[in-house]
Amino acid sequence: MKYSMTALATLFALGLTQGAQAADLRMSWWGGDSRHTATQEALKICGEKHGHTISPEFTGFSGHLEKLSTQLAGGTEADIMQVNWPWLPIFSINGDGFADLAELSDTIDLSNWTEGQLAAATMNGKLNGLPVSTTGRVFMFNKTSFDKAGVELPTNWEELIAASPAFKENLGEDYYPYDASTLNAVLTVSLIATQQTGKDLIDPASNTVAWTADELASAIDFYQNLVDQGVIRSWKDAASEGNVALHENPRWANGEIGGSYEWDSTYFKYSDPMDEGQELVPVKLLQVEGAVTEGVYRKPSMVFAVSRNSDDPQAAAQIVNCLMNEPEGVSALGDTRGLPASKAAATQLSEAGAIDPVLIEANSIIMDGTGPTVSPFNEHPEVRAAFQDTLELFAYGEVSSEEAAQEIIDGVNDALEDFSS
Repeated sequence: MKYSMTALATLFALGLTQGAQAADLRMSWWGGDSRHTATQEALKICGEKHGHTISPEFTGFSGHLEKLSTQLAGGTEADIMQVNWPWLPIFSINGDGFADLAELSDTIDLSNWTEGQLAAATMNGKLNGLPVSTTGRVFMFNKTSFDKAGVELPTNWEELIAASPAFKENLGEDYYPYDASTLNAVLTVSLIATQQTGKDLIDPASNTVAWTADELASAIDFYQNLVDQGVIRSWKDAASEGNVALHENPRWANGEIGGSYEWDSTYFKYSDPMDEGQELVPVKLLQVEGAVTEGVYRKPSMVFAVSRNSDDPQAAAQIVNCLMNEPEGVSALGDTRGLPASKAAATQLSEAGAIDPVLIEANSIIMDGTGPTVSPFNEHPEVRAAFQDTLELFAYGEVSSEEAAQEIIDGVNDALEDFSS
């Protein structure tokens, strides 16, 4: 076949353009076999759709933080990275550890995330990642136990407290309508303080504790009232039983413990072990009288980030958008990272019947809840240790609520000293 010089020039130009558009990218993540398989398939599909080649780099969770730390320190990280949400301030306290995805909004459809979701992944005004899935704490109650006790499922804290006498009178002295031990005690105290003040534990402007000692002491006293009223087991009683994980506790399985405050995404972790005939129901956040917010603890489970050192951030953004928003990528990934945060992805999978309705119900409670943006520093290991260890001392009567509150504040502030302003 013969071509004119003009046609050849046109074909040559097109070839150069197509070559310039194609990119060789890398993506790193952690997970299990199902996630690895699904992600590799999604990268193949999205790469073919947009004309790029993406090399997969995957591991288990153990050691991934150390690997990512080494790569970021040396500037050898992948173009696209799965990053654990609490790691954002570790790598990007000033917002410059990753590319600012707001600058790539012509490629990534950011309208699929709420303002709150984007705020949770924003460091120092820069969008450092996109939430892959959004999770949060939700109340789960054993409807069977409440029915047997002769009380309705609670809609506020007063009703939960009032359920305790009915549980003990109609079911037995060892029955409790709620459970809050170790970490859940910390999260319950935090929820109360947030509802009463409208503030998260950490002030995002200074990265120091936002609550006063009096405000935190009031929340600790509320927790103690739950113990005194027989709503929850005492810390000592839970410890004497071995601090068995709730989902592994026979008392949870048979309905002796009637409720808890857990991640919405872990519903089946708690419902599956229950004895036959028990029904676990997700319930809207209980509020204290005079609450200024529901105090929802809502956070990204993980984010997809783009390297600030990527040779082709636009190509990386195309793949991110395909994985999170476009039908081909969404279908390939499925729910291997939980109920997707992207509205487009969640709608697609829900309409396809790929997500259990009870997970959708639980997640809707989280997404519809009100509360301040939760700082990733809430989950800093030293912050959690300072809070939990001191609350345990209070639970054993070693310190007063006022002393515990001040010790928690001092411990958290000390842990975040290098990050505070």
